[in-house]
Amino acid sequence: MPNIESAIKRVRTSEVANAKNSSQLSTMRTAIKKFEEAVESGADNVDALFKDAVKAIDMAESKGLIHKNKAGRDKSRLSKKVAK
Repeated sequence: MPNIESAIKRVRTSEVANAKNSSQLSTMRTAIKKFEEAVESGADNVDALFKDAVKAIDMAESKGLIHKNKAGRDKSRLSKKVAK
């Protein structure tokens, strides 16, 4: 544990940011998994789940949690599954 006051505060803020970032990434991964499972099972709500997954990817990209090329690659892969 740091002794300097500003370093102590930085640890606190880092923990909060880490929790938010982890939550956002988890939400993105969950949305993608739900979409992929719906595609495999042939569910009716594939389009809605696709929109949710793309939105989650875009949010993660805009927050800087994933690289823009990864976001594009993920969205491309999802759209290929919709097209089938």
